[in-house]
Amino acid sequence: MSNIGLIIEEKSADIGNFLVGRLLPFREKRAVGPFVFIDHIGPAELKDYQNLDVPPHPHIGLSTLTYLFEGSIFHRDSLGSALEIKPGAVNWMTAGKGVVHSERTPEYLRTTDKKLHGFQIWVGLPKNLEQTEPTFHHIEAQELPAWQENGVHYKLIAGEAFSKKSPVPVHSRLFFIEIKTEKAQKISLGKDLYGEAAMYVLDGTVTIEDNKYGSKQLLIAKNTKLCEFEMSEDATVYLFGGEPFDEERFMFWNFVNSDKEIIEQAKTDWYDQNYDAFPLVAGDENEFVPLPKAILNQKKQ
Repeated sequence: MSNIGLIIEEKSADIGNFLVGRLLPFREKRAVGPFVFIDHIGPAELKDYQNLDVPPHPHIGLSTLTYLFEGSIFHRDSLGSALEIKPGAVNWMTAGKGVVHSERTPEYLRTTDKKLHGFQIWVGLPKNLEQTEPTFHHIEAQELPAWQENGVHYKLIAGEAFSKKSPVPVHSRLFFIEIKTEKAQKISLGKDLYGEAAMYVLDGTVTIEDNKYGSKQLLIAKNTKLCEFEMSEDATVYLFGGEPFDEERFMFWNFVNSDKEIIEQAKTDWYDQNYDAFPLVAGDENEFVPLPKAILNQKKQ
């Protein structure tokens, strides 16, 4: 009996002028631990006239985590943050009661050929922090715990595992782990994980109880304590998971919350461009992503 309880196939999603591979949410699995949304960005080869341009848009009730393998994104938000995220670094923005941000190709890359590849992730907030003040943190690549064991390279991008802790200031018990191999290797992590867990194979293959898995799939474990697998040579996998929340999280467009009334108010505030609830993004004030009419008029479920 395999420990894989569900396989989610990556599906294309349009985020404006750019296609991504959506992994979560899925109709049969809305979250893995506190992770409520995972997009696989690229890998994309962009020409000198092609750029990532996601204009200012709002969030509530979640933290966003951006992690790149290749390329660069310039982040601006309504807190006044304005910086470039490069491969291996982490952008961690907690929306709380409301924040607005934009994601664009940096100016110095806009007229050159470029690549873009990485993850865009949303992590739900504990109920008592859903209405907290928004915050932003940037953690450089060299600040993340990284180590080797038996020729296997590990990096703890966020959360706690292996008796280590990432400096990313998460708000609940979770883990986001990178594992790389140089040669084929068996990995056993059952004693190091907790809650729920999912695996994404970026490069190479993973064998679990005689079943082989490759890229563009999110593998959901039945039992985190039985997390054992064999990685091929030159393979890279990412493990996401942690303790799930007691309450259900609802998601409408860019809003996540355990209270549907708060989501309804956020819809109205963004549609009305209420700057008290959702301030302008300094340096990117001339454009915004409108609230889809279908979302505004969507009946409460």
